[in-house]
Amino acid sequence: MTTDEGARLGEEAARRLARLGRVDLLPGLSDAEFARVEEEFGFEFGDDHRAFLAAGLPQGRLSPAHRRQPWPNWRDGDPDELRETLARPVDGVLFDVEYNSFWSPRWGSRPDAPAEALEVARTELATVPRMVPVASHRYLPAGRGTYGHPVLSVSQTDVIYYGTDLADYIDREFNGPLPWDDASQPRATVPFWRDLVD
Repeated sequence: MTTDEGARLGEEAARRLARLGRVDLLPGLSDAEFARVEEEFGFEFGDDHRAFLAAGLPQGRLSPAHRRQPWPNWRDGDPDELRETLARPVDGVLFDVEYNSFWSPRWGSRPDAPAEALEVARTELATVPRMVPVASHRYLPAGRGTYGHPVLSVSQTDVIYYGTDLADYIDREFNGPLPWDDASQPRATVPFWRDLVD
């Protein structure tokens, strides 16, 4: 069951994507398919993300520059690829801990031994909200009963806004960068990930 506002937002994002005519929309995921995906991969879609995928499963490139299929194929995609895409945000942070001296102040003092630092980071990251791919390296947080979070572009610890919400993300992804004004400036909402936003 999704919230009415979350459903409205996800359906609006799907309508905007369909109007563009640049991405194929396959039939949306059924309740049984959502249940299978969430069970298999251990997360629940946010209400807006769920409504978006129920309206249609996007397929096709975001732009000619994208060589790979950027939209996760939750229906019959390769499970290992989907797991890799789901793991990418945390794996990217761990890479920066190991090779680029990243350390969150929330984790306390960084251990001197690299292996210990990596283990502390891994333990801390196991408690942060799970990020679910929308397309390519654009993510929304998991969580039934949630909606309206900004879409984040996550590349290791380089995290930027890509939309104030899912519908705004569709506009910005396909219509190029749009300026933020005071009224449209995104507000970070997801614990830990919001600390990384530039």
